[in-house]
Amino acid sequence: MKTRVGILTAGGDCPGLNATIRGVAKALYQRMGDDVEIIGIINGYSGLIKGESRMMNPHDFSGILTVGGTILGTKRTPFKMMKVVEEDGVDKVAAMKKHYADLKLDCLLCLGGNGTHKTADLLCKEGLNIIGLPKTIDNDIYGTDVTFGFHTAVEIATDAIDRIHTTAGSHSRCMVVELMGNKAGWLALYAGIAGGADIILLPEFPYSIENVCIAIEKRAKQNKSFSILAVAEGAMDVEEARMKSKERTARRAEQGYTTPTNRIARQIEEMTGFETRVCVPGHMQRGGSPCPYDRVLATQFGAYAAKLVANKEYGVTVAMKGTVVTHNKLSDVAGKAHLVPEGHGMLEIARLMGISLG
Repeated sequence: MKTRVGILTAGGDCPGLNATIRGVAKALYQRMGDDVEIIGIINGYSGLIKGESRMMNPHDFSGILTVGGTILGTKRTPFKMMKVVEEDGVDKVAAMKKHYADLKLDCLLCLGGNGTHKTADLLCKEGLNIIGLPKTIDNDIYGTDVTFGFHTAVEIATDAIDRIHTTAGSHSRCMVVELMGNKAGWLALYAGIAGGADIILLPEFPYSIENVCIAIEKRAKQNKSFSILAVAEGAMDVEEARMKSKERTARRAEQGYTTPTNRIARQIEEMTGFETRVCVPGHMQRGGSPCPYDRVLATQFGAYAAKLVANKEYGVTVAMKGTVVTHNKLSDVAGKAHLVPEGHGMLEIARLMGISLG
């Protein structure tokens, strides 16, 4: 009797998805040979709901270690909508359970971020055999020190900041670089330090625009003609931090912004007189080939997931703690976030380097 393993990639794409898929597949074939069949679910949970899948073969996993994106495709299917029957009349949870059974799956591997893990935990509680693998450039999945995709995104974001330095210096401008990270500021923190940013603003620590401007003016007094700000897209000022999410969104809509960067640029110009521009690397941060670190990490995670399949250990998600690959219960991870804590070593490094955190 062959073991039938389903694999899906859900949520946003990121570098390392294909490397992880490859790691899982090669390790499964190495362990189980012809006694395993791998079924690719197309476009994440959307494909599981609709019954879209294809039988994979060893050739499908060749040559994808360095390829960005995902060979299985992905779509965002919000967790909050999973139990909501919409106009199409589809019971999503029932449909996923049905297609899991129709495919005669022994287990399903779900590669994704926080939303993906919440749905994975939901399916686990519905009786399906689930294994999670932590993917996100935000590095915000609880219980793991690092996620695949994060280090590649740090390299891309750092490169953007590096390039901004030359134009900022040439034109004596303040440059506000908007980096991804809606709730967690790991990417902005690491890329900001690596790229030599002068000010780093994170969602976890509300900023004061007055403090931002003080830092810029201090540099000007030291005959430094430009300043670089690395700003996570989810950063908020102290006033917004007191608001509920919907109030904050409404306030920004009234002001004509969705993220704080354009407002910050306008305020800097008004308060200091320094010419200020905004740069948004955007989806470039989550695209392209994974860096060597992420290729290795993805392979480690994939191989470990294959071991979990062989041992029939389900209801867990793979994790890296220190230098050891291990796993956590899905129920212990789902719905929790890995945020930058006060007192974290990288925050202390930033402060010691004279970087303002707003």
